[in-house]
Amino acid sequence: MIFYYSGCGNSRHVAERLGELLDERLVFIPKALREGQLDYTLQADERVGFVFPIYSWRPPQIVLDFVGKVRLKDSPSYVYMVTTYGDDAGFADIVLGQALDIAGLRLDAAFGVAMPNTYVNMSFMNVDPPEVEKRKLEQAEARIPQLAEALKKRRWTVDLNRGAMPRLKTNGIGKGFLRWVSDKKYYATDACVGCGLCAKVCPLQNIAIDGGKPRWNGNCNHCEACYHYCPQNAVQYGRVTRGKGQYHYRES
Repeated sequence: MIFYYSGCGNSRHVAERLGELLDERLVFIPKALREGQLDYTLQADERVGFVFPIYSWRPPQIVLDFVGKVRLKDSPSYVYMVTTYGDDAGFADIVLGQALDIAGLRLDAAFGVAMPNTYVNMSFMNVDPPEVEKRKLEQAEARIPQLAEALKKRRWTVDLNRGAMPRLKTNGIGKGFLRWVSDKKYYATDACVGCGLCAKVCPLQNIAIDGGKPRWNGNCNHCEACYHYCPQNAVQYGRVTRGKGQYHYRES
């Protein structure tokens, strides 16, 4: 069984490919939380995986909240995480491992997959250049089957890029990010045509269309789906996203 969260599609793609290769059931975490689907019966010798993107060198808070609420009948034989990131993961595996410990589970393995950058809500951050995006996607496609083989063998390992100063990034910057995140600076420019796609792709269902324009309702984790999926590039975050590129995973 794979529990996954995704905003711009990178982690969704990894979860779906692993689900195909491992013949695993998939559960979309936001939908499970909304619908109260928190009880799961495991099959004999079943693996349990968590697939998610890195948000400021930590698992998204919604993933940690789900770990604290999910109820598994019988103990999984093997628990793993696969995270997607633009550059590095910090100590995200340790943060998830601590949450799993509290829930009575043990993280046996952690893997990372580098994929194109999506976070653009800071002045110095942007999407990858086209050549970097292409390279990352090609390398990710080659890596996913390798991960599937490692998971079939139930390897106990940490195979991800922590990057420089992981403790500072995860425990300092990452915790600060949680306090800073807000949707108050999101707005739609006059280029908005009221198509409603931003509301449709928001994994937290935080956007409503009001008078032909999106309205953000205070439950946001900066996944950036509304920004990246907008066909008119009308969704903006203050001034820092003006003129920046867009990216979301596209099935070839």
